[in-house]
Amino acid sequence: MSRGIERGLLARAVLDVAPELLGCVVVHTTPEGTVAVRLTEVEAYDGPDDPGSHARAGLTARTAPMFGPPGHAYVYFTYGMHWCMNVVTGRDGTASGVLLRGGEVLEGLGLARERRPTARRDAHLARGPACLAGALGVSGEQRGADLCGEGPLRLLERPADVVRESGDVVAGPRTGVSGPGGDGGRFPWRFHLAGEPSVSPYRAAAARRAE
Repeated sequence: MSRGIERGLLARAVLDVAPELLGCVVVHTTPEGTVAVRLTEVEAYDGPDDPGSHARAGLTARTAPMFGPPGHAYVYFTYGMHWCMNVVTGRDGTASGVLLRGGEVLEGLGLARERRPTARRDAHLARGPACLAGALGVSGEQRGADLCGEGPLRLLERPADVVRESGDVVAGPRTGVSGPGGDGGRFPWRFHLAGEPSVSPYRAAAARRAE
């Protein structure tokens, strides 16, 4: 498997980092075993001025990891039932991050199936941000974890041949973001690999809180 990602690659503008995370691998080792997921879908969130970002509310106990150094995990609980995971990017204090929306399970398929018994296909085990976190066994315990270190939750570099051409990456509006005016064409900050069955279906903004 690939080596761990360098922190410097994450310490850049989130719109540069986000598409480059496609094909990278997230690995989480727990007492139950190890699950590795290749990222196929992500979304960028660009700090307090982004109407879809949690950081728009400023520095709070919930958002503190977003304001910290790059390469750490911002994990949050949503709708009272699901965990979701972001990779913190940019300079310390900028509060930008990349939501991990979908991926393909490469290792630990049996364990991922146990954690996601309602998935109808293996391609759906990590299809959607809550499903991805669930398959990996990520919860609030991983909030603030260093993804660039040697800990149990790590982000690995993508193999050089994962994204062969720029046309492999598709960009569009973020899923379900309903900030002021919604996303529409203003924020084409959802990136995914074309033709991947693990990419979640697009949902237009609804009149609900953005996540």
